Amino acid sequence: MKFRIETCYMTLQVAAVPEDVGTAGALRAIAHHLTAKDILVVTGDLVSDVPPGAVAAAHRRHDAVVTTMLCSAPVGGPAESGSSAGKDKIKKPRRYNIIGLDPTKQFLLHIATGAEVEKDIRIQKSILRAVGQMEIRSDLMDAHVYAFKRSILQEILEEKDKFQSLKQDVLPYLVRSQLRSELSLNGVSQAEENGNEKVSSQNNHVVVSQILANASTPSFHELYALGHNGSAPVRRIHKCCAYIASNTRYCARLNSIQAYSDINRDVIGEANHLSGYSFSAHNNIIHPSSQLGSKTTVGPHCMLGEGSQMGDKCSVKRSVIGRHCRIGSNVKVVNSVIMNHVTIGDGCSIQGSVVCSNVQLQERVGLKDCQVGAGFVVTAGCEYKGESLARKEK
Repeated sequence: MKFRIETCYMTLQVAAVPEDVGTAGALRAIAHHLTAKDILVVTGDLVSDVPPGAVAAAHRRHDAVVTTMLCSAPVGGPAESGSSAGKDKIKKPRRYNIIGLDPTKQFLLHIATGAEVEKDIRIQKSILRAVGQMEIRSDLMDAHVYAFKRSILQEILEEKDKFQSLKQDVLPYLVRSQLRSELSLNGVSQAEENGNEKVSSQNNHVVVSQILANASTPSFHELYALGHNGSAPVRRIHKCCAYIASNTRYCARLNSIQAYSDINRDVIGEANHLSGYSFSAHNNIIHPSSQLGSKTTVGPHCMLGEGSQMGDKCSVKRSVIGRHCRIGSNVKVVNSVIMNHVTIGDGCSIQGSVVCSNVQLQERVGLKDCQVGAGFVVTAGCEYKGESLARKEK
C-alpha cells in the first residue's frame, strides 16, 4: 500500500488602508482579490472558541446573502478593582443590540445597534406579515463574524460608496432589503418606509407585542417559495441568517482596556481552556520555570508566566503576570495585568491596572486603575491613580 503526503501552503496578502475607511472600506480595498462564491469576515479583536466553519456551514446550508454570528452579551460595567472604593466604581451603560429573529432562530429579521436603540425603532410590517412572529432579543452580541455572498457584497460596496461599516451600514441594509423582489441599491423605498411601524424606545416591549399579536399567519419559509397569493414563485428572497453560539462557548470582543482586563481574568478563570495550561491544586497557573521568593503567595485564578521571578513577601491576587518579569520584594499586585519583560522594584503596589511590556517600575511606585504604555519608566516613589502613562513620540 502506498501513501502520498501533500503539503498545502497558504498565501497571505496584507493590504494597508487608511484608519478612517471602516470595515466596509477595508473590503473595498481588497475587493479585486475576492473570487470565492462566499467569503468569511472575522474581526481581529474577537476572542472565541466558536469554530468559524460552523458559521460558514450555516451560511451555505441556507444559501444566505449574509450570516452573522451572535453570542451572549457580556454583563455591562467594569469588574471591581480590589482596592477601589464605591465612589470610584463608575459603570458605563451597556450598549444594547435589539435583534429580531424568526421562531426557528435561524433568520435575522431586524437589527438595531446601541446608538439606534436610544432613538425610535421602525419594525417593517412586511417582515411581520411574512414571518407571523418575531422574537425580540436584547441579550445577544454581534460578534463581528460575517459570512457574505461575495457577488451581493461587492455590488453593495460599489454602489453604496458612503457605507463605511459592515455592522452599522451593510448588515442593516441587507436585513431591510431581504423581502424585496430584487435587492435595490437605491435605499428603502418610500412605500416601504410608510409600511414601517414606529416604535418608541420608551415603550418598545408594549408596542412590539401589539404588532406581533396582529401579525398575519403565513410562515416565513412559505413566503420564500410562493408569492402573496400562493401561486407560482414571484419574488427573489435574500436570506439573512443568524448563527447563535452556544452558551457553553466563549465569545468576547477585545475592543477596550476594560475588555482586555476582563478577558485576561476569564482566561485564568471560567475560560481557562483557552490558555492551553492546566490549573494547579491551588487553582492557579504557575509556570515550572518561574521562581517564587519566601512567603510569596499567588492566589487562585492567577497566572505567573515562563521565566518570571518574584522576591520575598509578595502577594498576587486575581492577576496575570507575563513572561520573564523581574519583581522585587514586598510587591502587591491585585486585579491587574502585567505583560512580558516588566521590571518591578521593591515595595510597589499595583491595583486594577494594565502594565505593558518592557515597563520599569522603580521602588515604592503606586498604581491604581492605570494603564502604562510599553517601555515607560515610572520614577521611584511616584503614585498615580486613573492615569494613562506612555512615552512621548519623538
